[in-house]
Amino acid sequence: MRYARSAFIVVGIALAAAGGTIAYRAAFVEPRTAVLISEEGVREVPNTPRIIGGIALFLLGVALPVFAARRRG
Repeated sequence: MRYARSAFIVVGIALAAAGGTIAYRAAFVEPRTAVLISEEGVREVPNTPRIIGGIALFLLGVALPVFAARRRG
């Protein structure tokens, strides 16, 4: 129990880093998942579920160390 707080902080930072990387790569680096063809032209659509999942993982990773670092008592 003594090292649980430190472990939660480290795991939270790792989750936030992974989530941020996933969201960034899905939004800007990796190829688009779909092509939308309309009257105005052809447009590529990003991988929205992967971006949302990465942002959710990032927020979870940020919240975990914040709550672990709070003093109880």
